[in-house]
Amino acid sequence: MNSKIDFINGKTGKSLIKMFMPLFAAMTLTMIYSMVDSLWVGNLLGEHGMSALTAGTAIILVLNSLAMGMGNGISVMVAKLVGAGKKDEIPGATATIITVSTAVSFIIFILCELLAAPLLKLMGTPQEVYKDATTYLMIYLVGNVALFLYMQFTSIFRAFGDPTFQMKGMLMTTVLNAILDPFFIRMMGLSGAAIVTVASEVLCLVYAIIYYKKHKLFSMDFKKVNMKDVGTMLKLSVPTTIQSIMPPLSSAIMISFITEFGIDAMAGFGVARNLELIMFMPTTGMCMAITAIVGQCAGAKRQDRAEDYLKAALLVGGGLIAVLSIVVVAFSGQLTTLFGQGAGATAIVAQFFRIISIGYVLYMLTSCMQGYLTGLGQPSKAMVLLILYYIVIRIPAAIIFKGAFGLEGIWLAFLVSHILAFIVATVMVLLSRKTHETIRGPLYEGL
Repeated sequence: MNSKIDFINGKTGKSLIKMFMPLFAAMTLTMIYSMVDSLWVGNLLGEHGMSALTAGTAIILVLNSLAMGMGNGISVMVAKLVGAGKKDEIPGATATIITVSTAVSFIIFILCELLAAPLLKLMGTPQEVYKDATTYLMIYLVGNVALFLYMQFTSIFRAFGDPTFQMKGMLMTTVLNAILDPFFIRMMGLSGAAIVTVASEVLCLVYAIIYYKKHKLFSMDFKKVNMKDVGTMLKLSVPTTIQSIMPPLSSAIMISFITEFGIDAMAGFGVARNLELIMFMPTTGMCMAITAIVGQCAGAKRQDRAEDYLKAALLVGGGLIAVLSIVVVAFSGQLTTLFGQGAGATAIVAQFFRIISIGYVLYMLTSCMQGYLTGLGQPSKAMVLLILYYIVIRIPAAIIFKGAFGLEGIWLAFLVSHILAFIVATVMVLLSRKTHETIRGPLYEGL
C-alpha cells in the first residue's frame, strides 16, 4: 500500500511532474471529451442546439464539480493515511468512501431528475430551446451516478500516487464520444449526444472496477465501514465540495444574466466556456496534484516539503497557463469557427477573451494555493476563498458592470474576481505559514 511516487524523499520538481503530467493529460482528454459534444452539436444543430446545450451544461458542470470536489476531500483523507503509514486503516476507510459515495450519488440523481425542469426555468433558459435543454439534461442524469462513483475511485488512486488511471479512463470515453456522437445526433438530435454521454460514463465506472481488481493498489473491507471514517470524510469533503461547485454555480448565475442579450450571446458564451477549458483543465489537474501531494506531506508531518511543492506548482503552472492563454486569446476567432457559429457569436468570443486574458494565469496561481490549503487539512479556508471568488466578488461585480457596460461588463466582472481572489489567496497562505496552523490542523486529529 505504498505510494507509487515518493513525494516525501524524491526530488520536488520531478515528483510534481510525474504526478501532474498524467493528470494534465486526463484533464486535456476531459476537455476534448466536453468539446466533442459542443463541436458536433454546434456544427449539426447550429446556434439553437448550442444554446440548448449551454443551458443544460450549466447544471451538469455543477454536478461534475460536486463529484470532483468531494473527491478532493477524499484524496486528502486517504493521502494522509498513506503518508502516515497507517495501512491497517485504509481498507475500512476506502470501503466507507465507496459506500457513502454510492448513497450520495443516488440521492443527487433523484433530486436532480425532479428539479431539472424548474432549474432551467429559473436560469431563464430561452423558451425556444427550453424543451431540448430539459430533455438533454434528464437523459444525462441517468449516467451521473456512474460518473460520480468513477470520480471517487480516481481520487483514491491519486492519493496513492497513481494519476495514470484517470488518464486511461478519459482516453477511452473521449474516443467513444468522438466516434458515436455524430451518428446519434443525426438520428436523435441533442438527445443522441446525451445518450452517448451516458454510455461513456457507465464505461468509466466499469473500467474503474476492473482497474481496481487488476492492480490491487489498495483493498476495501466493507465489514469495516464505520462512522468515524464517515465523519472524517464529511469534515474534509463538505468544504472541498463547496469549493468545487462555486465555479459552475457562478457560471449558471452568469448565464441568467447573459440570456437577456439573446441567442448569439448564449451561443458565444457556450463556445467561450469550451475554449476556457484549455486553461481550466490543466489548472484543475495541478490543483488535484497539489492536494494529494501535500496531503501525503501532511501525513508525514513534512511542512517543508509541502511548501516546496507549492513553489514548484506556482512556477510550472503559471508558466504553462501563460503560454496557453496567449494562444487562445490570439486565435479565439479562428477557434470559434470550429463550433460552426456565425459572426455574432464569434465577435462575442473574441471580446470575452480580450477582456479576461491575464486572469487565467492568476486563476492557476490561486488554484495552486487552494490545493495547498486543502491538502494541509484546511479545506474550510479554501472554501471561503472560492465563495469570495465566485459569489461575493463576481456576482455583485457583474450586476454593477452589466448596468454600466452591458455584456462587456459581465466579462469585466470575471477579470476583477480573478485579480481579487489571487490577492486573498496569497494573504491566506502567508498567514497560514506564519501561524504554523498547517500540518497539525484539527481535521487530522484522530485520523
